[in-house]
Amino acid sequence: MARRGGAAAGHPRPTRADLAAATDRTIPDVLAPGLAVLFVGINPGLWSAATGWHFARPGNRFWPALHVGGFTPRLLHPSEQEALPALGLGITNMAARASARADELSADELLDGAAILTDKVARYRPRWVAVVGVTAYRIGFGRPKAAFGPQPESLAGARLWVLPNPSGLNAHFTPVTLGAAFAELRVATGLPDRRPT
Repeated sequence: MARRGGAAAGHPRPTRADLAAATDRTIPDVLAPGLAVLFVGINPGLWSAATGWHFARPGNRFWPALHVGGFTPRLLHPSEQEALPALGLGITNMAARASARADELSADELLDGAAILTDKVARYRPRWVAVVGVTAYRIGFGRPKAAFGPQPESLAGARLWVLPNPSGLNAHFTPVTLGAAFAELRVATGLPDRRPT
């Protein structure tokens, strides 16, 4: 079984059977105390659950947007996710269980996930929490009119920001506009642009 799949050379792609077996699986957070930014995905996709890497599906634009936004000095492969805490960054999810599509999650799962996330933020104390997906944020936190960008409320002492969903299915944002949205968050956090000049 190809347990460690990916889109880069040296990482075999998960098979169809691997992806089917990944339904409802969970993957570990990338977390450390006192991070500058904790990115919060909606839930792991099947590709992520099959590999153990966040935002792992080819076509997902999280890792390119992270780099274009200046958070990383180079484009990281999802298999390099453990390098993030040294940069002050981490990843978790609103809902833990993997599914083929985020719209397979129930509102109750997102509400429960928001409560779990609040506890996690209180424990790990990141300065900023960036939810990657406005619909999940609206449902989970009961903010039906929330827009992208900074939020007026905080979460367990952390500043809140909502980013667009980087899924390749989100046609409303191009790689360029997605990178710009990530850069806007980085500027707000005060983190330096880590891209080579």
